[in-house]
Amino acid sequence: MSSSPSVYDFQALSITGQPADLASQRGKVLLIVNTASACGFTPQFAGLEQLWKDYAERGLVVLGFPSNEFGAQDPGSNDEIASFCQLNYGVSFPMMSKVKVNGADAHPLWKWLKGEKPGFLGTEAIKWNFTKFLVGRDGQVLKRYAPNEAPEKMRADIEAALQA
Repeated sequence: MSSSPSVYDFQALSITGQPADLASQRGKVLLIVNTASACGFTPQFAGLEQLWKDYAERGLVVLGFPSNEFGAQDPGSNDEIASFCQLNYGVSFPMMSKVKVNGADAHPLWKWLKGEKPGFLGTEAIKWNFTKFLVGRDGQVLKRYAPNEAPEKMRADIEAALQA
């Protein structure tokens, strides 16, 4: 019996270059975000960190994927990005290595996320940094959030996903 793909079918690299198999997060609720260090939405790191602190014990994992595709707002190396996030926003949630989220070279996870939950008017492309995807405990995408949607506005959806 073949099951439909889930988030657990994908791998990535941590920001330190270590393999990160998303299957290791099975049964958790994931909030997957494309991040940037020099974006108008960069202060959302603080809100994402707060969600991580508030809900990690209940099963939420926030995953940040730096991307330099929008206004070249994350030009640094993975080490520089990691330092920036830690120093400026106290980020302790898992950060992945820099990826592309659009186009032919987009990371397979991001291709899948966009296909599962297209954006406004059915467009799949990621429009800007800090597009967020909420993934349920079953590994399926529940919701897509626009870049300008503040992390604290997602609390009700996260609570519902954690209780499911």
